[in-house]
Amino acid sequence: MGEKVFMQGNQAMAESAIRAGCKLYFGYPITPSSEVPEYYAKAMRERPEEHITFIQAETEVSAFNMVAGAAATGHRAMTATSGPGFSLGQEAMSYMAAGDIPGVIVEVMRPGPGDADILAAQGDYFQAVKGGGHGDYNNLVLAPYSVQELCDLMQESFELAEKYHNPVILLSDATLAKMREAVELPGYVDEPAPADKYNALRGCGKDKEPHKVVTCGDGPVQWEQFNLKLQEKFKRIKDNEVRYETYNMDDADIILVAYGSMARVCESAMKMAREEGLKVGMIRPISLWPFPEKAFEGITGKKFLVCELSAGQMVEDVKLAVENKRDVSFFGKLGGTTPSPKVILEQIKKI
Repeated sequence: MGEKVFMQGNQAMAESAIRAGCKLYFGYPITPSSEVPEYYAKAMRERPEEHITFIQAETEVSAFNMVAGAAATGHRAMTATSGPGFSLGQEAMSYMAAGDIPGVIVEVMRPGPGDADILAAQGDYFQAVKGGGHGDYNNLVLAPYSVQELCDLMQESFELAEKYHNPVILLSDATLAKMREAVELPGYVDEPAPADKYNALRGCGKDKEPHKVVTCGDGPVQWEQFNLKLQEKFKRIKDNEVRYETYNMDDADIILVAYGSMARVCESAMKMAREEGLKVGMIRPISLWPFPEKAFEGITGKKFLVCELSAGQMVEDVKLAVENKRDVSFFGKLGGTTPSPKVILEQIKKI
């Protein structure tokens, strides 16, 4: 690990990506993610020895496809966007998943639908977790809840993208993006040469098999086999990449379920409830896809309170994971305001 600094979430995340070997950034500025391209633009000017390249695309459509093109040649590449920009990138991510192309997409959620506002929200869960684009595919989705996790999961996102040759979404929100916290920056990663990577495009050579990107079929038989192979990849991800944390589960009567910045609020509410003698625990999903169904296995006779900055999206996955969906209650907040721990405590008391 590197030095300890006091840093904004977006900026810390960008520095972590550079140290992970991502020297290519393509993006279009959109609040509240704009500090990420700003950081890359500044680093490109001030650190020429690191060969950092920042390109401001005409639109998010262009930026996402630039990431795909660079990653197809074996380079680590990323973009960061928010809300409407993320919507514009869905087609490219479908193509990347089909073509075994890795890449990292940062989505800093803000309220919707439409242009809405530039505050914190979690209403893009469905779009990130359920695919968003066309066809049967999945993206890995990781949800940090601190600036430190933004840094750590950024490094892990590139590793997972190249391990499974698939896009990875780092799902942040406006609160985490603008928050400043003490963070220990990771060290620099020694990357293999792009030409040595599995996914790098190449023609016929003496010592290596040619590699090309395939995103269209030659009849139903061939395309079914192609899709079945993709589903095998997604199954490996589901079997091996589930991530979550649990708190005070041993004696809990009520279990809070939250991710991202909302998990910070719920963690404080859980502590307040414990101080009042209420037996409250918590499950914090870190991988939103694959969803941590394991965290809910064998839990019976307890009540769940799912808290989101949305009208209710992750709550559907919780209901699928628990034994009795009637045990699941929901509290949501819309418009970009984040409830205080006291508000969550009142919801706990109602249950």
